Amino acid sequence: MKKVAFYTLGCKVNQYETEAMLEMFKADGYEQVGSEDFADVYVINTCTVTHMSDRKSRQYIRRMKKKNPNAIIAVVGCYSQVSPEEILEIEEVNLVMGTNERRTIVDEIKKLEVVQGDRKASTVDDIMKVRAFEEIEISQSNGRTRAFMKIQDGCDRFCTYCIIPYARGGKVRSRDMESIVNEAKTLAENGYEEVVLTGIHVASYGKDLKEEQASLLDVIKKINEIDGIERIRTSSVEPILFTDEFVNEVSKMEKVMPHYHLSLQSGCDKTLERMNRRYTTEEYKEIVDKLRSEIPNVTITTDVIVGFPGETEEEFEQTYNFLKDIELSQMHIFKYSPRKGTKAADMKDQISPQIKHERSEKLLQLNKENFEKFASRMVGKEFEVLFEQKTEENKYEGLTPNYLKTFVNYNEDICGKILKVKITEVKDEYVEGILV
Repeated sequence: MKKVAFYTLGCKVNQYETEAMLEMFKADGYEQVGSEDFADVYVINTCTVTHMSDRKSRQYIRRMKKKNPNAIIAVVGCYSQVSPEEILEIEEVNLVMGTNERRTIVDEIKKLEVVQGDRKASTVDDIMKVRAFEEIEISQSNGRTRAFMKIQDGCDRFCTYCIIPYARGGKVRSRDMESIVNEAKTLAENGYEEVVLTGIHVASYGKDLKEEQASLLDVIKKINEIDGIERIRTSSVEPILFTDEFVNEVSKMEKVMPHYHLSLQSGCDKTLERMNRRYTTEEYKEIVDKLRSEIPNVTITTDVIVGFPGETEEEFEQTYNFLKDIELSQMHIFKYSPRKGTKAADMKDQISPQIKHERSEKLLQLNKENFEKFASRMVGKEFEVLFEQKTEENKYEGLTPNYLKTFVNYNEDICGKILKVKITEVKDEYVEGILV
C-alpha cells in the first residue's frame, strides 16, 4: 500500500483542506503516515502570511526529500499560489498547486508517477479570476471530537499588510448551504459533537449568493438544528459581523459557544486607518461591551500586529492602553512582516526589528496578565467540558464552552465525552479542575 504524509502550516482553513485531500488519497488506496515518516508522497500545505511561514515550508521540503529521495513532493496552498515559480525552482519539488486545484491532486500525482526523468509540474489558477467556491469535503477529522468546516473562501477587504487576497482571491466565494448542512450531518453521524465554521473572511459568507441571500447567521441556525452537533464555534471574525441581530440571535442558541476571536490588529485609530481596517477602536469596544452584556462568561480573543509601518511610540502606547482597558482574554501578538505586493510593504517609516521585539514583549506580558485576570474569575465555576485527548497517564485535556483549555485527572477514558468540571486553579495558559 502506498503511503502519503501531510505537513500543514497556517490557519484552520488549511487544516480543513488537508483533511479533504487526505480523504481523496485514502479513497485511492493510500495509507496515511506521520509527517516525519517514510512516504511515497509528501504534501506540504503552505501558509504565506509571514516570511517565517515561507521559510518553514522550504525547510520541510528539503527535509522530506532526504526521508525518501524517490518520493513525490507536492507543495500546495497560499505560498505556492503567490510564488509558484519560486517553489518549482526548488530542486526537491515535483508538483506545485495553488489554492483552487486541490480536488485534482491525486490525478496530478498519478501523472507524475509515470514520468521518466525530471518530474516537474505546476497547476496554479489565476486566483483573481476564480468566482466559484471549490467544493471539497470531509467526513471525518484527525481530532476525535471537533471538526473544522470550511464554508467560505476569498477576501475583498484588502488590508494594506495582508497578502491573503492575492493568495485566496479578491472575491468572496461562499459554499452552497445544502453542501454545508450535508457535511455537518455526516460529521454528526461519525461522532463529531463540535464543529468550527471557518473561512478566509467568514463574516462575509453569503454576500456573493444573490439568490439565496444567506448569511453566517443563517448557517449557524441551520447547523443548530442538526441532531448530534452539540457545539458550534466560528473561527476568526471581523467586527462587522456583530450586529444587534447577530448577537441577540446567537445568545439564545445553547449550541453556540461563548467564544469569539474578534480581529483587532491595532488599538490606535491612526494605525487602523493605515491598515485599511474598517472600524474604529470605539466601535470595536462597543462590540466587546455588547457581547459581554448579552453572553455570560463570554471569551473574546484577538490578533494584534506590532511594528506596523509608521507606528510611533505614541501610537503603540494607545494600542497598549486600549488593550489594557478592555482586557481581552487572550491576544495573539504578531510582529509586522512586510509582504511583497502589499501596500504596507512600500510604506515609509518601516519599524526596526528591535523595536518590534520590544513592543511584542510588552504586549505578551500584558496578555499573560489579562489571561490570569479572566481565568481567575472562572475559578469556582462549573462548565461542561468536551474532552479531546489524554495528555499523560490519568490526565485529560478539554475545552470549556468559552474556550478555556482545561485539564483534569481521572482514571477512566473520558475522551469524546462532555462532562461537568469545576475550575479549581489557573496555570500559565490553561486551568485545572475536578469532575463534579
